[in-house]
Amino acid sequence: MRARLALAISRTQVELREVKLAAKPPEMLKASPKGTVPVLVLPDGTVIDESLDVMHWALSLNDPEHWLKRTDTALITRNDGAFKHDLDRYKYPERHSSDSLAHRQSGLAFLHTLDERLAAHGQLCGPLRGLADMAILPFVRQFAAVDPAWFEAQPLPHLHHWLAGHCESALFSAVMPKFAPWRDGDLPVHFIG
Repeated sequence: MRARLALAISRTQVELREVKLAAKPPEMLKASPKGTVPVLVLPDGTVIDESLDVMHWALSLNDPEHWLKRTDTALITRNDGAFKHDLDRYKYPERHSSDSLAHRQSGLAFLHTLDERLAAHGQLCGPLRGLADMAILPFVRQFAAVDPAWFEAQPLPHLHHWLAGHCESALFSAVMPKFAPWRDGDLPVHFIG
């Protein structure tokens, strides 16, 4: 989702191919053997297969809202590291043989950090959305969706407002349509921000 957000805001045209990770197309695995999404194949054959790298690439082409000026590398690293670790083990305890409640509690500490930052300006790096917001948003959304009633009951007023605002935005709506999984021979879906 975060790669799509950056592609959309930068108005970068791509051929979108929705994949089902349980049935990865051979073409995807040929481009990126690690088998994770996203996989962006540039016209010159260069492959970008990390969502944050896709964001940086798209925004380097066109950054109309100046997202690159509103970032925090340490916060994104914490999100992509420790918080993602907790999220995966909270969301999929059977897959990781984990104590989901312990990981929920550990993840909650990061959410409190975000709530404190949001209290100052409404976004993570000032009054306007930026790269930090869009890089972290999808993971907070996933965390909230595991147990929505529990999440809503947490004293995180600024985070709740931030999450709802972004999830109700035109940008978010533009990148969230569902597509049937792509199969070899299908025409790609064109996606323009």
